[in-house]
Amino acid sequence: MRKASIVSIGNELLNGQTLNTNTLYLSERLFAIGIPVVSSYTIGDDIDSIVRMLNLASGDADIVLITGGLGPTDDDLTRQGLAKFLGSELQLQNNLLEKIQSIFASRNRPMPEKNNIQAYIPAGTKAIENIRGTAPGIRAEAEDKLFFVLPGVPSEMKQMFEESVLTELKRFAGEQAIAVLKLKCFGAGESSVAEKLGGLMQRGRNPLINCTVHYGVITLTIIATAKDKVKAQQMAEKDEQTLREILGELIYGTGEQTLAEVVGAKLAQQKKTIAVAESCTGGALAKLLTDTAGASRYFTYGWVTYSNTAKIKELGIKAELIEEDGAVSCRVAEAMAQGARKRAETDFAIGITGIAGPGGGSEQKPVGLVYISIDSGNGCETKRFVFPYGRDFMRLHAAQTALNMLRLKL
Repeated sequence: MRKASIVSIGNELLNGQTLNTNTLYLSERLFAIGIPVVSSYTIGDDIDSIVRMLNLASGDADIVLITGGLGPTDDDLTRQGLAKFLGSELQLQNNLLEKIQSIFASRNRPMPEKNNIQAYIPAGTKAIENIRGTAPGIRAEAEDKLFFVLPGVPSEMKQMFEESVLTELKRFAGEQAIAVLKLKCFGAGESSVAEKLGGLMQRGRNPLINCTVHYGVITLTIIATAKDKVKAQQMAEKDEQTLREILGELIYGTGEQTLAEVVGAKLAQQKKTIAVAESCTGGALAKLLTDTAGASRYFTYGWVTYSNTAKIKELGIKAELIEEDGAVSCRVAEAMAQGARKRAETDFAIGITGIAGPGGGSEQKPVGLVYISIDSGNGCETKRFVFPYGRDFMRLHAAQTALNMLRLKL
C-alpha cells in the first residue's frame, strides 16, 4: 500500500505565528483517495534540517509532500534543501524566470532581484505551475519515491495540489482503498476499553483500530484497507459489529455524533421533555442540549442555581436540607431534579451539584465531587462521582455524564 508523509517548513510554524492548516488539509485529501498519512514533520528554515527531515519522511512513505519555503527571501531554503537531499545543483529555468517577470509586469511593478531564485529548481526535477503566485512548485523522484514541493500559502498550495498533484497521486496509488468508521463511547476509561478489545487494537492489524479521548468521550476509529472500496467497507463493518458485541451500551453513536444529539433524538422520538437544574456546571448541560438544532422539541427549562439562595428560591429546596447535608450532597441533587421537574412539568429533569474547584474541597468532599440526579415518573436516580483533571474538565465531564445517564434510561 502506498503511504504518504508530510513535511511542513517555516520558522513561523514553530514559533506560533502561523497555524499549520496545510497538514490537516493534505491529510484529509490523501485519505479520501486511499493514501494514509503515516507521519508529519514540522521544521524551521534550515537546509540541514530539511535534508534530515526528507530522509526521515522518505523512509516512512512512498510519497512526500513538502509545503513552505519557496519564497524569494533569504530564509526560504526549501529548494536548496531539496537539491542537497537529491545530490544535485539548482539550475535556472528561463521559462520560469519569464513567467515570474510577466507576473510583475502585469502588476506594473518592477521585479526585485531576489525573485530570481524562484526560477531555480534542482537539476532533474520538474516545475509545477503556480497560477496564484510567483513560487512554482517542484516535482521530484528518487528511489521510486515521489516528492512534491508546494507553496506554504494555503490558497496557492490547495490550487496546486488539486490541479497538478492529485490526479498523479491517484494513479500512483493504484488499486487501493480505505474505509473509515467511527464509534463513539462513553462511560469507561480509555484503558478499560483497550483491555476489553485486547488484540483488536494491535498495531499493524488490518483493519486498524485507533482510540482517542476528549472530555471522557472515546472515539474508536476503524480504518480498513483493501484493493477496492467495497471490500474495505465490508472489513470495517465486520469489525464494527465485533466492537458492538464487546462494548455493548458503552457505544452511544457513530461518526461525529455527540451525546447531546443522541439523547435529543431519543427524547424527540419518544415525545419526552427534559428540564435541568445546574450548580457546579454553570449551564454547561443546558448548552450541550441546545447546541443541537431542534432542541425546542424536548428541552423546556434550565436553571443555574449557583447559590444556596437560588436553590431555595427557584427550586423550592428546603433550607434545612442544605444546612444538614450541604449544597453538594445526594439529597440536594435529588431535590434539585425533583424541583425542576415539578416546576417545568417535564418527563425528566436533571439536577447537578458539585465542587468544581480549585478550592472549596475537604477530605469528606474533595474537589471534583459531583452528584447527578435524574428525576422521572419512575422515581429518582442519583449517582456520586469524583472527576479529576481540573475545573474545565470536571464541569464538562459532569454534563456529559448526566447526558449518558439519561441516554441509558431512554
